[in-house]
Amino acid sequence: MIARSFLVVILAYLLAHGVTAWLVTPVQAAYMPEITVYASLVYLPHGVRVLAAWLLGWIAIVPLAIGAFLSEFLFTSHDLAHVTDPVLLLSIAVGAVSAPLAFGVMRLARPDKRPDGRPNVHWTWLLLAGAIASVLNSVGQSMVFSGSLLPGLPLSVTVVYGVGDLIGLIVTTLALMLLFRAMRER
Repeated sequence: MIARSFLVVILAYLLAHGVTAWLVTPVQAAYMPEITVYASLVYLPHGVRVLAAWLLGWIAIVPLAIGAFLSEFLFTSHDLAHVTDPVLLLSIAVGAVSAPLAFGVMRLARPDKRPDGRPNVHWTWLLLAGAIASVLNSVGQSMVFSGSLLPGLPLSVTVVYGVGDLIGLIVTTLALMLLFRAMRER
């Protein structure tokens, strides 16, 4: 069961990253090339991060990190030396930890189980967790890449990280809701 869940998360992350790399990035690069190098305005993998963390908990860090590593290798650079750069590995770790950490913070504020022990499915809390994860991720990524950002860009990149993560979460969640609705109707 865990192996299948891991595989689904890894494949979903690869698909989301591929769509972002092949569709979103070229359009964004035409309008904001200096920021596109660091962040995407519609980062679909963030939706995968949040949904995986919601469904799997802390163990989601493992498939999320694997998915991010493979995505970097497949869509960014086919050079293993580049993908294993310590800054990039730290960036992958920050991204993989952000959503589970956000849910951990939210559990402190409100338990996620109903009295009958089943998970509480409330979309506003899911989106709030995604927003918290986005803030954690954007601050973390800005710190990781602080040595390589051009002067004057850190705030812009942090904002684009945050906006891109939230839009990616909303788009991913809506796409999955429509997919599940279509599957139920068949």
